[in-house]
Amino acid sequence: MPTVHFTPHLQRHLDLPTRQVPGATLGEVLEHVFAQNPRLRHYVLDDQGALRKHVQVFVDGAQTVDRSGLSDALGAGAEVYVMQALSGG
Repeated sequence: MPTVHFTPHLQRHLDLPTRQVPGATLGEVLEHVFAQNPRLRHYVLDDQGALRKHVQVFVDGAQTVDRSGLSDALGAGAEVYVMQALSGG
């Protein structure tokens, strides 16, 4: 099963332990995480179900390609990192 990790910035707002969840795509994995913590959806996805502008997701060290459909394929042992991008000067 893929393992999902959250950065400390997101963990400040919600209880987000690292967890293993089933799923073959990024969207399926995130839906399982949202089912366990519905408030997280608002932090990660916009109103159309796409990744928010300032959210980055990496799968096995590579940035996700499909930010709107979340169709990136995940292997059984995938490592998924969800983080909020930082900006400023």
